[in-house]
Amino acid sequence: MSTEKLTELHAAHEPDSIRRRLDSPIKQSYLADAVLGAIDGCVTTLAIVAGAVGARLPPAVAIILGLANLLADGFSMAVSNFQSGRTREHLLAKIRGIEEQHIRDVPAGEKEEIRQIFERKGFVGETLDRIVETVVSNPKTWVDTMLVEEYGLMLTGPRPWLSALTTMAAFVVVGIVPLLPFLISILAPEQVFAASVLLSMLAFFGVGLLKGQLLGDQRLRFGIETLLAGSLAALLAYAVGAALRSSFGIS
Repeated sequence: MSTEKLTELHAAHEPDSIRRRLDSPIKQSYLADAVLGAIDGCVTTLAIVAGAVGARLPPAVAIILGLANLLADGFSMAVSNFQSGRTREHLLAKIRGIEEQHIRDVPAGEKEEIRQIFERKGFVGETLDRIVETVVSNPKTWVDTMLVEEYGLMLTGPRPWLSALTTMAAFVVVGIVPLLPFLISILAPEQVFAASVLLSMLAFFGVGLLKGQLLGDQRLRFGIETLLAGSLAALLAYAVGAALRSSFGIS
């Protein structure tokens, strides 16, 4: 680590810096939603295009199916992501209510649970006693500790509606890439599919690189992994389309 970065790291761990950071709202990451939407959007649209070309269907069919997929599947993914987030919030609220009831009805038993939780972490004797008394002296801290330690739940998470919007936006923006050569009539018919595949591969690789850039590590590996996943999906769709064309006798 360079001297400059080491100095910044030390500065970030000064007492005042730590206090400000802990007092600030937790910044939620929507990277996973964006990557999921982008990859799925491009994969499914490219699969539709590859399947249509493999079956030798008219280009208009690929355009219609592709655009329909962008709206319908993108909206479906957004709704699913939203419902997943809301379910997580409802589960957290339900378990919180149960634990609050348990603390009211069987406080001694719940206190013993706190003791055993921290005992398993290696605390013993007077130190363990002080930790237990400190935790149970604040009902919210008591319940929060149970939610995290007993149920393995996260107390905070991404906002469901923002996760949904992020997923759909990434789905549509990246998902339209395979359709661009079909929508822009500047290529010969035999070049359209090749251009669609090329643009899609670049999109896959770009999404992987962006993921690696945001994570600060292994950009090339993420780019190649995403590129391979998209390529396999397109190849499978093309093969299925070609096989069905032969089965139905489409020339």
